[in-house]
Amino acid sequence: MIIVMLGAPGAGKGTQSKVLQDHLHLVHISSGDLLRENIRRGTALGKTADEYITKGELVPDKLMIDMIVARLGEPDAEQGALLDGVPRTLPQAAALDDALDQMQKKVDSALYINVDDGVLIERLSSRLTCRARGHVFNLKFNRPQVEGICDYDGSELYQRPDDTPETAQKRLEVYFEQTRPIIGYYRDKGVLCEVNGDQYIETVTWELQNCLR
Repeated sequence: MIIVMLGAPGAGKGTQSKVLQDHLHLVHISSGDLLRENIRRGTALGKTADEYITKGELVPDKLMIDMIVARLGEPDAEQGALLDGVPRTLPQAAALDDALDQMQKKVDSALYINVDDGVLIERLSSRLTCRARGHVFNLKFNRPQVEGICDYDGSELYQRPDDTPETAQKRLEVYFEQTRPIIGYYRDKGVLCEVNGDQYIETVTWELQNCLR
């Protein structure tokens, strides 16, 4: 089963993916984590991606999809995966479908977590990220047990530069322009399920699971 997680920055895709992976026994593949891991390990794909990033350029769609396909080919992804952060654009969505088709796979479900713009900005500006592994906390509804310290690995928590209110607004504008059309793409394919993300985390999880049933 291949599941695509959709939603604006701050909608809770990463949080819900981590919960769902345990329930569904699927691998959670975050495009950002995957990109950083390939660069850290010095893989061929990672080295090529790093060249674009160093020049301040976006990583090409094909390179990002190639990373996803390579990850899906690993043994722990045999049963499927939750894709978080990809596709981001309509060309990426089409390229992903083509790549999956060659693997005799397909996107079985696209789960869209819909959250009001104002709530998203509030969430992003309250978000803290751990420096070691990128675990995410929120001062509004998911505080760390010890202030400024990650519950999972003890590393420092910090606010990413792109999580300030001003930058968050710009990130949302980019999302709505480039990524929101993907919602219609998967709706037309009959695999989209939309849930209200402005609820308790457990409620959103239950509704997402209900979609998959």
